[in-house]
Amino acid sequence: MNPAERPADDVAGIIASLTREVGDFPSPGIAFKDLTPVFADAAGLAAVTEALARTAAGAELVAGIDARGFLLAGAIADRLEVGALAVRKGGKLPPPVLSEAYQLEYGQAVLEIPADGIDLTGRRVVIVDDVLATGGTLAAAQRLLRRAGAEVVAVAVVLELADMGGRAAVAPLQLTSLYRV
Repeated sequence: MNPAERPADDVAGIIASLTREVGDFPSPGIAFKDLTPVFADAAGLAAVTEALARTAAGAELVAGIDARGFLLAGAIADRLEVGALAVRKGGKLPPPVLSEAYQLEYGQAVLEIPADGIDLTGRRVVIVDDVLATGGTLAAAQRLLRRAGAEVVAVAVVLELADMGGRAAVAPLQLTSLYRV
C-alpha cells in the first residue's frame, strides 16, 4: 500500500514503509535505519508530526536535538503554537552556552544551548529526536535542559531501536516512540 493511502492513525506502518535500511553503515554489522524518506514524504512527515504533537500537548517549548530533531521540533511547535529550541552539537553556538558532555558508543560528545536570551526557568519542555538507540543523547539533553531550569515533561522519538536499551537511560521520564524495531 502506498504510504499516502494508509490510514492516518497507522503511523508505525507509514514509518516502516518509508524507512530505508542501509547495511554496514556507519560500520560493518550495523543496519542503519534512515528516516530521511519519511521526512521527505508529505504524508509521512504529516503523520509523524501529528502523532508527536499529540504526545507533546501541554508543552510550552519543544526541544529538538541536532540535527533531524530540529525538523521535528519546528513542525511540532508550529502545530502546538509554541516555540522550538535547537539543542546543538558542541561548538555550533556562539558563547555563552550551557554544555553537557556524554558518552557515545564510539566516543564522547557535547550538547549545547544558549546560556543567554532564552529563559527556560519552569518552562514545560518536551524533547524530540529521530532515533532512540542507547539513550545517551536524550539523557544528556534532559540533564542540560533541567540544569537550565526547564521542567522536562516527556521525550518522544520517531524510531526506537528496542534492543539497544535506550529506554532505561531516560527512565522514569515518559517516553513515546512511534515505531519500535
